[in-house]
Amino acid sequence: MAVLRSKKYLFFAALIVGVVLWLLWRNLQGPIVSTYTVEQKPLVQTVVASGRLENVSRSEIGSQISGVVLERRVDEGQQVQAGDVLLVIQSDDLKAQVREAENAIRELRQVRYPQAQVDLKSAELQLQQATREAKRRQNTEPGVLSLEEKEQAIEAERLARNALAAARLTAQSLAPGQVEERTLIERLNALKAQLAKTEVRAQVSGTILTRDVDVGDVVQPGQTLFSLAVDGPTQILVPLDEQNLPYLALGQSAQVIADAYPNQPFAAQVNFIAPRIDPERGTVDVKLAVNPVPAFLRQDMTVSVNIETAKRNQAIVINNDALLNIRGQQAEVWVVRDQKLQRQAVKLGLKSTIQSEILGGLKVGDQILRDPNQGQEAQRVRIEQVSKD
Repeated sequence: MAVLRSKKYLFFAALIVGVVLWLLWRNLQGPIVSTYTVEQKPLVQTVVASGRLENVSRSEIGSQISGVVLERRVDEGQQVQAGDVLLVIQSDDLKAQVREAENAIRELRQVRYPQAQVDLKSAELQLQQATREAKRRQNTEPGVLSLEEKEQAIEAERLARNALAAARLTAQSLAPGQVEERTLIERLNALKAQLAKTEVRAQVSGTILTRDVDVGDVVQPGQTLFSLAVDGPTQILVPLDEQNLPYLALGQSAQVIADAYPNQPFAAQVNFIAPRIDPERGTVDVKLAVNPVPAFLRQDMTVSVNIETAKRNQAIVINNDALLNIRGQQAEVWVVRDQKLQRQAVKLGLKSTIQSEILGGLKVGDQILRDPNQGQEAQRVRIEQVSKD
């Protein structure tokens, strides 16, 4: 029995020693770490930012006259065409004045001018009669008519001649296209123009963005009643950090995602880079043209923009979260060599949101520590798994 107990103790002792030796061996190998594998693949450098949708121009619509709103025909979000009536202002007084002016013109053409023609013909006849009478009296035998009677005939002829001149002037002024008609037509046109202002119309085609008036409101000249997004090119305004300015260029393509429609990305293109920097925000305004325009887009909608600024068909790349001590185009990584960690300086090239191009310091297949905060110089490590993600 003693021999059996001795062998049992020896077995357990050997087992414990073996476990301790295995643990010491594993400890000497170092902790298990997760790494990335340096690989070669296409890389697209992008600039990512948020922006908002805007039309190239807006139109503020108001009334040119004062009055009470009688009718409102449009609401926010409605598409309108140039010339469409948006609002009607009460106009009873103006309509009455227009009718009065139209009646005045009708009366001129149908009554006053024809009557002036009749008066002119009558004045001509009266002058002819007065002239004959004056000649007759002048040619009578001496002593038949007194001097006073002869002078009365001459005076009657003179008055008839003056009456004819006055009738001729009246007929001329009332004739079509002359002073009286032109004056009445100008007054009618002025009244019609004023009446037309009681209908507030869209001067251009577009979409109603805001409405600040309703039936019964009193409006004044200069007051904004509607805000209209003018039909035309749609663009996206993106304020970018000025540090991105060296990477930007006109014509660069971009992918845009509306926050409200994350599963419907659409294309855009850089068509404007502001010539100045906003000193308060440290940003530069960039505008992107959208064509074709998705039907779901709305004015001032918030969007995320991913601008493609450069591309490599083949580049040596690593994930950005493996980099440390980034200084411009210089950075460092922890690389596993001979099962030990080694701090390695690298030179950076293009950079996307996830990965960066390595221009020097690494080669394809190198194992890079995923979490640079875990690294210690010359530390022996074991690689848990190799990931290319």
